[in-house]
Amino acid sequence: MTALDDVFRNEWGRVLAALIGFLGDFDLAEEAAQDAFATAAERWPRTGVPDNPGAWLVTTARNRAIDRIRRDRVLATKTRMLEVPEVDESVDETAFPDERLELIFTCCHPALATEAQVALTLRTLGGLTTEEIADAFLVPERTMAQRLVRAKRKIRDAGIPFRVPADHRLPDRLAAVLAVVYLIFNQGYGGRVNLAAEAIRLGRALAELMPDEPEACGLLALMLLHDARREARFRDGELVLLDDQDRSVWNRRQIADGRATLDRALALRGHGPYVIQAAIASLHADEARDWREIAALYGELAKLTDSPVVTLNRAVALAETAGPQAALDAIAGLDRELGEYHYLHATRADFLRRLGRAAEARASYERALALAKSGAERRFLERRLAELAG
Repeated sequence: MTALDDVFRNEWGRVLAALIGFLGDFDLAEEAAQDAFATAAERWPRTGVPDNPGAWLVTTARNRAIDRIRRDRVLATKTRMLEVPEVDESVDETAFPDERLELIFTCCHPALATEAQVALTLRTLGGLTTEEIADAFLVPERTMAQRLVRAKRKIRDAGIPFRVPADHRLPDRLAAVLAVVYLIFNQGYGGRVNLAAEAIRLGRALAELMPDEPEACGLLALMLLHDARREARFRDGELVLLDDQDRSVWNRRQIADGRATLDRALALRGHGPYVIQAAIASLHADEARDWREIAALYGELAKLTDSPVVTLNRAVALAETAGPQAALDAIAGLDRELGEYHYLHATRADFLRRLGRAAEARASYERALALAKSGAERRFLERRLAELAG
C-alpha cells in the first residue's frame, strides 16, 4: 500500500465529513474530496506527504469547492459560501472539527432504508467505490449507484440535519448506527474480508468519537474477537466448527485488543446487548470454555432482545451443561419464527445425532441443507449426512 493509499483509508471519512458539514451537499463535497486526493496523488510523490495530510486535504478540497461555486453562479443557495475566506494550506488540523460522528448519524437516519444506510456509510465513511460496494453485496453497480443517488436525494429533500441527535433521541439512534456497522461486519465475516475490516474501522471510529458509550466499545470488542478467528474458520474451503479450529492461527493480539476494549465497556458499566455478546465471544476464546457462564449470559441477552436466535444460541450452551435433550426441549417452539433459518435445523440435527436418533437427525440435516446458501456450509452439512449414513 502506498503512502497515498494509507492516507486515503485513514482520512477519507474525516475529510468528507468536514466538507459536508461546510458545504451542506454530499455530491459537491465528494467531488471536492476526490479533486483534493487527485491533486495529492500528483503532488506528494514529488513534495512528500505533508506533516498534517488531513488538514492539507480539507483545505485543498474547500478551496476547490469555493472556486467551483464562484464559477457556477446559478447555485444561488450556495452564494453564502463565497464569503468564506481562502484558508492557507498550512492551517492546523484543529481548525477543522472532526465531524465523522455527525456524518454517520446522517447516513444512518431512520428516514433512510437500511440498505441505503449501509451503502451510504460505506461510501462516505469507508471510502469504498460504488463498484466495490456493489460487488460486496452482489448487486449490479448501476443498482448500487441508484441506491446512493436516492439516499443523497432523500437527505436533501427531507432536510435531514447534519448533526448528532439530541440526548433524548441518542440511545435509539445510536442503536441504529451500531446495527448498521454490525450488519456490514456480518456481511464481511461470511468471507468478504474487506467489509469486515471496514466495519472494524468504523467501530474504532465510533469508540473513539463516543468514548463514554459502552455499547460502542462493546460492538468493537465483539467484532475484534470474532474476526480474530477468521483464518481458522475455513480449511481448504471447508467450514471448521469452533471446537475443531486450529487455535494457533487465531490472532492473539486481536483477541487481547478485543478483551481490553470489552474491559473498557464493562468499566463504563455497560450491560447492553453488544457488551454481553462480546463477553460471550471472550469466553469462547478461552481454552476451557465456561459453558454455564455462557448459558447465563445468553439468558441475560434473551431478556434484553427477546430474540429467537439468542434462544437458539443459548440452547447450544445448554447442551453442554444439561445435555442434548434439555437443549432440544429449549428450541421446540422456534419453528414458527425460525422455520426458514437453516441454523435451527442444523442445530436440532446435531442434538438428535448426539441422542442417537439418526433418522430424525438426517431429516433435520436435509432441511438445513435445502435452506443453506453458502457453499462451505452446504459442504459441511453434506459431510454430516455422510457421517450418519456411514
